[in-house]
Amino acid sequence: MSGGEWLSEVFDLVEVRGVLTGGAVARGGWQSRGPLYDPVKFFAMVNGRATLSTDGVDRPIELETGDVAILTGRRWVAFEAGDPPRREVRPESEFTAAAFAGSDRGADDILIGGCINLNEAGRTLLVDSLPPLAHIRAAQTGSDRLLSCLTRLFDEATAARIGSAFAVRQYGQLVLLEVLRAYVGQAQLPPGVLRLLADERLRPALDRMHADPGRAWSLEELAQAAAMSRTTFAERFREVAGTPPLSYLVRWRMVLAQRALRDGDARVGALAGELGYGSESAFSTAFKRVVGESPLRYRLRVREESAESAESSATV
Repeated sequence: MSGGEWLSEVFDLVEVRGVLTGGAVARGGWQSRGPLYDPVKFFAMVNGRATLSTDGVDRPIELETGDVAILTGRRWVAFEAGDPPRREVRPESEFTAAAFAGSDRGADDILIGGCINLNEAGRTLLVDSLPPLAHIRAAQTGSDRLLSCLTRLFDEATAARIGSAFAVRQYGQLVLLEVLRAYVGQAQLPPGVLRLLADERLRPALDRMHADPGRAWSLEELAQAAAMSRTTFAERFREVAGTPPLSYLVRWRMVLAQRALRDGDARVGALAGELGYGSESAFSTAFKRVVGESPLRYRLRVREESAESAESSATV
C-alpha cells in the first residue's frame, strides 16, 4: 500500500474534520491580531499576501496566494500586509458578510481560517507529527490542486446557493487532505506518523503491521521485511516515528480498538482476540495504559458525548 493510501486510512480513522471559522478581506495596509483557542488551526491565503506571526516561532512567515499555515498549540496569531500606516481589521465569522460578498479577487487580500477537529485517536497520532507552525507553499506543491480547492471552498462559503453548507464541509475536507499531502511532500517532517508514512524504506514493515495488526510481530520479522538488520531497523524506526516499532504497533492497535468501540458493538473479549491479545484483561490493561481509561468506560463516554452533541445540534 502506498503512503498516500495510508494517509487516507489514517485520515479516516482519526476523523479529521476541517471546520471553516472565518477570515478577513482587506486592501492596502492592514493588520490583525487575536487569540487562538483551538489546538490545531489553519489559515489559507485565497488571494494576495500577508505575513503571519505567532508565539513560539522566531520569524514571521510570508503567506502568498494559495499558501496555507497550520498552527499547533499556539496561543495567538497576527497578520500584517501592505505598507504602514496599517489599519486594524477585525476578522469576520460569517462568510455571507458584505466584506466577503463584495471582495475583489484581483485586488483584495483574502484570508480564510478554520480549525482542524480530531478525535482522541487523531490527537494521539497526528498532533505530535505537526510542528508549532507548518507552512505549505503553493509554489512548491507542483500542482494547482490546493489553490483550486481553496477557491472553490471560498466561492461556496460566500454564496447563498442551495446546498452550500454541505459543499463547504466537503471542500473543507478536500482542502485539508491537499494540505497534508503537500506538507508531507515538501517539509522536513518531525518524528511522527506523517514522517513514517513518507519513509519508503520502512514502508514494507509498516505495510505488514497495518495489514495484520493482531499478529505477534517480532522485531526480526519486521527488520527482514524492510531489508535491514534488526539494529538498523529499530534505530531508523525510532528516529522516524519517534517511538519503537512494537510500541507503534500497540498504539495502532489501540486506534483500531477506539474505532471499533466507538462505532460498533463488538464484545471486548472478541476485540482483544482480533488485535492479538491472549485475554480480555491483557487487552484492557494495554488499552487503559495507552488511552487512559478502560475499554468499556471509553465506549460509554464517547457515546454519551456523541448523543449530547447530536441533541445540542438538534436544538440549535
